[in-house]
Amino acid sequence: MDITEFLKSQFPEADISFDGEDCNSKVLIVSEQFEGLTSLQRHKLVLGALRDHFQSGQLHALSLSTKSPSEMN
Repeated sequence: MDITEFLKSQFPEADISFDGEDCNSKVLIVSEQFEGLTSLQRHKLVLGALRDHFQSGQLHALSLSTKSPSEMN
């Protein structure tokens, strides 16, 4: 599974970078959808999109960093 491509399909306007493999996977998602949301709300959005991948075992662990564009300046 290409997690970056999958996340791009779920968050089309986002800038996404993925690093690592297996249990050391890290993803940074910068999305306008995250403006005004708490970190917990952002993570719930992303993990909700990935729910089936975790349940099927395709994805085991993931370290998330979620930012809005204004937080990147």
